[in-house]
Amino acid sequence: MVTAFQNTQVLLLAAVLLAACLAKLTVREQAAGAPDHVHGVPVPAGLARLTALRRNRGMTVGLGLGEGVLGLALLVTSHLSVRLATTMAFAAAAWVVGELRVRRPDAGCGCFGGLSAKRVGRRSVLRAVLFTGAGVASLGAPLTGVDVLRDVQVQVGLVFTVELALFAALSPELSELLERCRASADPPCERRRSPIAETYATLHRSAAWAEHENLIASAVPLDVWREGCWRFVVYPARVDGRDAEIVFAVSTAAHDRPVRAAVVVSAPV
Repeated sequence: MVTAFQNTQVLLLAAVLLAACLAKLTVREQAAGAPDHVHGVPVPAGLARLTALRRNRGMTVGLGLGEGVLGLALLVTSHLSVRLATTMAFAAAAWVVGELRVRRPDAGCGCFGGLSAKRVGRRSVLRAVLFTGAGVASLGAPLTGVDVLRDVQVQVGLVFTVELALFAALSPELSELLERCRASADPPCERRRSPIAETYATLHRSAAWAEHENLIASAVPLDVWREGCWRFVVYPARVDGRDAEIVFAVSTAAHDRPVRAAVVVSAPV
């Protein structure tokens, strides 16, 4: 069982390194300046330089290629130097992620390229620490990743499945990837066909509607129009005995349509 666990770590680390390589090479991070202060506290010079390097495209590509080489090496050789280099790489990543969480709450870790642009959370730190532990466990593994794949044992399959599930649970990048895939499949919100019935359905089940419904004086809107990614619906209302208008802005996006409201009170005559 111990040997099967060790062999599984080789396969897991190879998969993670190759996934990180692919993400760094294909998913770009949006350009953003690195501030000198965060919440009024000066950013340490070392961390500021580290963040600037991480956001450099050439550095990202180079790091991704290095991870790809390590991942492939884990698949084809069981040499101790490869296992040590992998363990040291994950240990360094764990230190960097921990420092970023404490001292740079505005910066992502870049672990998986542009998918890791959001601020570092506890899950990312725990994930890096667990991968470091997996690297230590892989030092005594007798097989290469390819050898493990050639003859997958039941124990290896079970451990690998559990660890992949844990990896997924600790990876906020998955939600970012799903959002990007969904956004690329949907047309831009300003050009998306949005029936008026959809707008009313979204409006009537929103918190903004529930908050202002009792103020509305008529079920028939005064005006309805669309601008870009929003459809505006104006209703007559009474607020503190005065005539008013409530303007609802309903998003025309395909998913997660927010609703905003503004109350415009008529000036006294």
